[in-house]
Amino acid sequence: MATSAASAQDYTRRPPDLDRLTQELFAEIQSDQVPYEDLYETLLQYYQTPINLNTATREELRVLLLLNENQITTLLLHRQANGDLLSVYELQSIEGYDLRTISRILPFVSVQSSNLHAARGSLWQRIAREDNNALYLRYERVLQERQGYTPPTLYHGQPTTRYLGSPDKMLIRYRVSHTKDFSVGFSLEKDAGEPLSWNPGSGRLGPDYVSAHVLLQERGRLKTLALGDYQLQFGQGLLLSSGLGVGKGAETITTLRRSSVGVRAYASLLENTFFRGGAATVQMAPTVQATAFVSHKNVDANLQQAQDSLAQFDEFTSGLLYTGFHRTASEIANRHQLSETIGGGNLGYTSRDGNLALGATGVFTHYGTPLLKRAEPYNRFEFSGKENLALSLNYSYVWRNLLLFGETARSTGGGLGTVNGLLASLGPTVDAALLVRHYDADFHTLYGNAFSENTRNINETGVYFGLKVRPVARWEVSAYYDQFRFPWLRYRASAPTAGHDALVRLAYTPTKTSLLYVQLRQRLKPRDLPAADVVRPIPLPGEQLRQSLLLYCNTAPSTALELRTRLQASRLRDDPGLPWRRGYVLAQDVSYQLNRALKLTARYALFDADDYDTRQYVYEHDVLLAVSVPALYGQGTRVYGLAEIRLNRSLTLWLRYAETRYRHQETVGSGLETIQGALRSEVKAQLRVKF
Repeated sequence: MATSAASAQDYTRRPPDLDRLTQELFAEIQSDQVPYEDLYETLLQYYQTPINLNTATREELRVLLLLNENQITTLLLHRQANGDLLSVYELQSIEGYDLRTISRILPFVSVQSSNLHAARGSLWQRIAREDNNALYLRYERVLQERQGYTPPTLYHGQPTTRYLGSPDKMLIRYRVSHTKDFSVGFSLEKDAGEPLSWNPGSGRLGPDYVSAHVLLQERGRLKTLALGDYQLQFGQGLLLSSGLGVGKGAETITTLRRSSVGVRAYASLLENTFFRGGAATVQMAPTVQATAFVSHKNVDANLQQAQDSLAQFDEFTSGLLYTGFHRTASEIANRHQLSETIGGGNLGYTSRDGNLALGATGVFTHYGTPLLKRAEPYNRFEFSGKENLALSLNYSYVWRNLLLFGETARSTGGGLGTVNGLLASLGPTVDAALLVRHYDADFHTLYGNAFSENTRNINETGVYFGLKVRPVARWEVSAYYDQFRFPWLRYRASAPTAGHDALVRLAYTPTKTSLLYVQLRQRLKPRDLPAADVVRPIPLPGEQLRQSLLLYCNTAPSTALELRTRLQASRLRDDPGLPWRRGYVLAQDVSYQLNRALKLTARYALFDADDYDTRQYVYEHDVLLAVSVPALYGQGTRVYGLAEIRLNRSLTLWLRYAETRYRHQETVGSGLETIQGALRSEVKAQLRVKF
């Protein structure tokens, strides 16, 4: 990995342990739909463009999710009283900064005396000289033949559906960036099954997904200018939220609040979480910033014609498609069928001492074809039509060791959404958090992602309590309890329901390189059960209860060898009186740094899950900038090996092989992903070329 130079510091930043940090942030992975790749890349980006502790604002320090409000306040006061830090080692003299905290933030921060952009030459010279200037080439493939790649057969006289492209997945990616200066990059990706085709008229330029961006910062009053693909995050994310958002996790305090980071460059491979067009932030006054943005792109949707002459719309779509796959004829037919235009802005005020921040955000969305959900009871209050206007106000205020924050928004039709919270450092070793949220059933936010139990901010009311205590050195207890209810019906919940989610984690850090913890979690979230005789004549929600246990041990017997053991187990019951179903996975990881040129990582895991509902998600080490979180169910073993080979100063090669071997199964997967046999194996190779 690259190491940026820092003029006023006399240490070499070590690469962050993103695997371990991710596992510390996330309490339990329960879905592969969460954009972990976006989070992973955001953390990596902070490593490649570290935050300057001598110029960082309170909001910029919060983004890291690794500092509490008391630590941020003491750092700002230290800077105010003593001037710029001379070295990161000076952090040890600041109240509240223990060795664990310093060790966690070191990869993401730097100490520089001033803005050195001018001294580094012109923009082109700065780009050419940047350490993280690199091109990535990636290839991956499943070795077994899947049904989607077999010759089509006839069904009722018609050929069956098959993938139109090869099973190869390929990626080309380039990016270079520098903190508060610039970011330039592009990405080209072809997923497995997608054909390569050149048809500029339909937006197909070889690979299926093409993304590019240019972002400039700190040009006088122009604070940020983004062209191409970008992300936005303001307030608590009710209207605009992207990037680093963890939500409920083992970090029970700092991850609760969203950071208002404004305009960010987008270089990820997720095909539906970005804006495309332009955005600019201007410093209107020393304490006032204004942001304006416009975005236009075509998104995937299945357009339908109304069969009833009295229907509300002649042509409509029942919803947007987010998979990003365009492998079959029907997926290609749905590709980029719906035009989406979004415009809006944010006006923000930050007091001179940084303690008070106020903001107002407006977002207007226009679709070329109306959205109309299926006529199901749970869709009664869903968004329909072509246009949606949403307005919000957000605030953040620091008083002593307390941080108050919140955002309230209203969308077209009158739906209200509000989220308000409090973070408190009750003492040097005790932190607490409280968050209250309410999202009406008719509150519509199309790019929002504020704190919630569901994946969208709609039809939900809840209260969250978080606590973190460090009773003695090296020990830490984290806990949260979240009570929520859904006043209207949901998908797979045919009645108003309520539930809770609770977690306790006890962590012990015997050394800087070792970590042990045990975690218990319980979540009650009602879900429909099928009709059954007179007891349940129609589908109604049962009290589905999930209980989970996680044991984790990370130790480094030597500087070259690292061992990680993970045991996670869960049991699930659909309703009181019904039987428990169970799943577990036991995984052992080994990493060995053979020499400066070669690092090997491997895992052997056993898993046993009764069904798909008790499947286990386990984070895996992958090539740089990639994330692997497979879902394991059934019985079997999961094995992978990864080699990181530094060929020379410019070239680094990653090679990865992974396989899942099932027991008592004759096929793997379903539908077009079906494999005949009990084995699924994947290979992946990535080359990084540094300039």
